[in-house]
Amino acid sequence: MTLGTTKSRYKLLAFAALLAAACAALAFVLLSHHWTASPSSNSILVIKPYWYNGTWVFDDPDVKLKREPFVAGVPEMIDVLIRDIPQAKDGFRLTFSANPFPGHQYKLTWLRGDQTGNFYKLDDPPMEGWICPAMFKYYREAPKALYVKADALK
Repeated sequence: MTLGTTKSRYKLLAFAALLAAACAALAFVLLSHHWTASPSSNSILVIKPYWYNGTWVFDDPDVKLKREPFVAGVPEMIDVLIRDIPQAKDGFRLTFSANPFPGHQYKLTWLRGDQTGNFYKLDDPPMEGWICPAMFKYYREAPKALYVKADALK
């Protein structure tokens, strides 16, 4: 075996190892993103909003959100949801899903998107609110409906 042939084999082996490492890294990133940022549309999800600095916010360390505010009509929708929950401003459980689930209280219907978020409406009482891009931490695309329920924390 000549020195040139040995160098060629080492280069080929190094290239194959680099390619395998790159594929493994890409698979890890894709699977991690899929798992943490895009659950199934059949998922029932739970967050715990609370009142902070004059608006409703929530934390979700699993998707790296801290004091994520609800804005543009959604705080008023939350006020409707929690009207029968004592001390809700200290925190409550908000369950939501893109599909109906037993005991949901309200259905929010998708109206339109804009450059960053999506508008949803509540029929009774008639209200409209904008859900910010943080929603895409939970859904790949804006659901046509969101089913919600608010409960007191135990």
